[in-house]
Amino acid sequence: MRIYNSELWLSDLDETILALPELDGLAGEKIFVTGCTGLVCSAVVDCLIRWNINHNKKIKILAAGRNTKNVLDRFAPYSGESWFSTVYYDAIAADNSYAMPCDYIIHGASNASPDMIVKEPVETMLSNFVGMKNLLDYAKCVSARRILFISSSEVYGKKQGDEPFHTDEYGYIDLLNPRNSYSVGKRAAETLCVSYAEEYGVESVIARPGHIYGPTATEHDNRVSSAWAYAAAHGESIVMKSDGCQLRSYCYCLDCASAILKILLAGESGKAYNISNPNSVITIKKMAELLANNAKVELKMEIPTEAEKRGFNPMSNSSLDSSDLLALGWEGLFDAERGFSHTINILREIQIR
Repeated sequence: MRIYNSELWLSDLDETILALPELDGLAGEKIFVTGCTGLVCSAVVDCLIRWNINHNKKIKILAAGRNTKNVLDRFAPYSGESWFSTVYYDAIAADNSYAMPCDYIIHGASNASPDMIVKEPVETMLSNFVGMKNLLDYAKCVSARRILFISSSEVYGKKQGDEPFHTDEYGYIDLLNPRNSYSVGKRAAETLCVSYAEEYGVESVIARPGHIYGPTATEHDNRVSSAWAYAAAHGESIVMKSDGCQLRSYCYCLDCASAILKILLAGESGKAYNISNPNSVITIKKMAELLANNAKVELKMEIPTEAEKRGFNPMSNSSLDSSDLLALGWEGLFDAERGFSHTINILREIQIR
């Protein structure tokens, strides 16, 4: 994978790992990660790989995905290592079965791009709920120590004002809008986690990321932060299709990865944690301006099509309060300006064209 050719990416990984002493506790343990080629979990796996490179006793990584070729390609320099294994996993399949034991599970597989949510609302919902059930059964079967579910800030729904969401605060979600298959599926899967803990003793923790961005996004990812980062790195104009006043908790992919690992290893069982860097709560317009200014490209306005509007996140404010995460000792290393700058520079460094 070309991202390993980026000295800046490797430096960001080293800085992230240095702030995660908890990883030492994973030495010799097996960790199963779904969605391992995605924006968030590929960064998680890269952290684990980078830790292994610098330590004798290895973390055993079970990288799970439904396209094993993509998994092997993404982690090509390390896929032949004895501590790295690929596992076929389809989040919406009912017949996933695993014989291998594991100690920890991170579930990050689901549709997240707006176009895929609109196109496949059924698969979007099932990948969260059915995928979660399968993994909870797996955790129960192998007596895994803990499972972490990567949920979303979209579980909060709509609310008035610009105050950040606390973890016990929920707003309105239209249950009859198929676009909300994502948020409703995430809500249901969270309840399933705590239900398995109550009935079967399966220990779980929940991470609720805000809007994650970074060079681990693929060029086909049409979330605005990813699409605009690639456009900026290509030297192309950034095209806004709203007034950009929506408030978001943006978070660099490695800050998100470190938060996930911190929650997995230090979080309280049965609790949900917002993932948000307090220094990166900005509007969509501000994010566009940071990208445009850094890449020295033009920022343009266009009217969205009806199809594009259907994919929009309905939340005008999805800023998150991260005080519970900060109380675990986590700290974001990349504010919005630094994170978006590094994203553009890494994409350029790995010669995306």
